[in-house]
Amino acid sequence: MSAAGETAAGRRPAIRAMTDRDVEAVVAVWAASGVARPWNDPARDIAFARRDPHSTVLVAEADGQVVATAMVGEDGHRGWVYYVAVDPDRQGEGFGHDVMAAAEAWLAARGVWKVQLLIREDNVGVRRFYESLGYRDMRTVCMQKVIG
Repeated sequence: MSAAGETAAGRRPAIRAMTDRDVEAVVAVWAASGVARPWNDPARDIAFARRDPHSTVLVAEADGQVVATAMVGEDGHRGWVYYVAVDPDRQGEGFGHDVMAAAEAWLAARGVWKVQLLIREDNVGVRRFYESLGYRDMRTVCMQKVIG
């Protein structure tokens, strides 16, 4: 997959499924952008997302660097997007839009028509970003239980 067009800094990034050589760069983008959390082992999350064809981690690469990521998957009914992150030094160049468009295209290619994501309630800037892409608060409660 690749996006076409221009960013403020030049060409659109190449967007593709991550490879083993990208793990360190992906984890670095997650840490720098603030999406990583101490209770989530990024290597474990990456390995889990890449274990079968129902999910993947997409990377946007510009100037030979991983500049944005999105973990995307489908559960047989809905699509989910996690770990959308843009290198803080490259924010504002459209890479977040690019990687989200690629995640939506990945899901649409699999016949998924509904996309969901989770946002921390106090993250107003990120909420506005997703609203600008057409996402809406569905006024549902997400519950969780750690089982392993």
